[in-house]
Amino acid sequence: MSASGAAAPVPLRLSKDGPDRLVIEWDDGHRSLYNWQHLRANCPCAGCREEREQPPDPFRILKPNELAPLKPAHIEPVGRYAYRIGWSDGHDSGIFTLEFLRALCQCANCHK
Repeated sequence: MSASGAAAPVPLRLSKDGPDRLVIEWDDGHRSLYNWQHLRANCPCAGCREEREQPPDPFRILKPNELAPLKPAHIEPVGRYAYRIGWSDGHDSGIFTLEFLRALCQCANCHK
């Protein structure tokens, strides 16, 4: 349950929408859309959060896997509260809770 006491929405189905988007259909009827770049850029792991707080390094050397198109390698449930996304750049430590995923939705209704 969420802090308000109401049951949090639960995903009914995950699917791809073309090569670069994830769709989650929720039990409350909402259909969330996510661009892979958006999800990766908002990874909630401690390392990524720390990196986002640092000023950009204009001399950082890009690794070969960072030059390839970013995509998920796998998405797996973590209990009944989150998903772990393994990325083509090798990163896989971010756990995206259902509440966090819902907040990141990029659909026209949520992203105004």
